[in-house]
Amino acid sequence: MARLNYVELPVRDVPGLKQFYETAFGWSLAEFGPDYAATVTDDVDLGLNGDTGQWTAQLLPVIEVDDIEAALEQVTRAGGTITLPIFSFPGGRRFHFRDPHGHELGVWIRSGGDGAG
Repeated sequence: MARLNYVELPVRDVPGLKQFYETAFGWSLAEFGPDYAATVTDDVDLGLNGDTGQWTAQLLPVIEVDDIEAALEQVTRAGGTITLPIFSFPGGRRFHFRDPHGHELGVWIRSGGDGAG
């Protein structure tokens, strides 16, 4: 069986984006040299790649949370920009944001996860 287990973002400021994700979501990112940091969870992990020679694409990673309102507040406080406010869709609720480097990500909660949806 194949499954998504890693999302890598091209970034110009690895330390700055590392700090953003640690502040916004409480994640711990290990440093693998000056141009790379990543979560190491044995689940779906996030890598921040500062080597511009390896940049090829951008996509929309989506992060599942337990409290979407708290996540929106934390993302904003950490310096993220909300690009789509919280909206409902079949199965849950979601919002989109741009991190300080300009990557767009989604944050979602399953229906019933916080009493809404």
